[in-house]
Amino acid sequence: MQSTPFNWDYENPFTQEFRVQDQHIDFIGHVNNAVYVGWCQDAGWQHSLDLGLGLEEYKSLDAAMIIRRADYDYILSAYAGDECVMGTWLSANDHKLTMERQFQLLRKVDGKTLLRGHWQLVCIRMSNGKPRRMPVEFDTRYGAVVIPPAV
Repeated sequence: MQSTPFNWDYENPFTQEFRVQDQHIDFIGHVNNAVYVGWCQDAGWQHSLDLGLGLEEYKSLDAAMIIRRADYDYILSAYAGDECVMGTWLSANDHKLTMERQFQLLRKVDGKTLLRGHWQLVCIRMSNGKPRRMPVEFDTRYGAVVIPPAV
């Protein structure tokens, strides 16, 4: 049970919960870094679905947001049985071709940050994989939840 409030890097994250399973543990005895990356992928996609942009919409618009660059800071380890919550935010949108997404993974029991991540995303045409201008639906739905820049 979490006893302290979460200290999110930004307000109002989209969140997804994860529980560390035995298969997530590597030979060192903690969650493998690749699992954290997968959790970022899952949370980012769930956020997109929550905004009404899933695979069907991507196909019908012949557009997709793909990761151009990803950076992860692995801060603390998680272990079997730990309950974690991933927060994610869209942090930039040029309203043309690119967006950025932030991640923060917290351990529920103590609220400690385990990981921070940052993605640079680019819009592509699904039919040929080439960059394309964001459809208005992307700009409207994703753009509506971009957090204001830090001051």
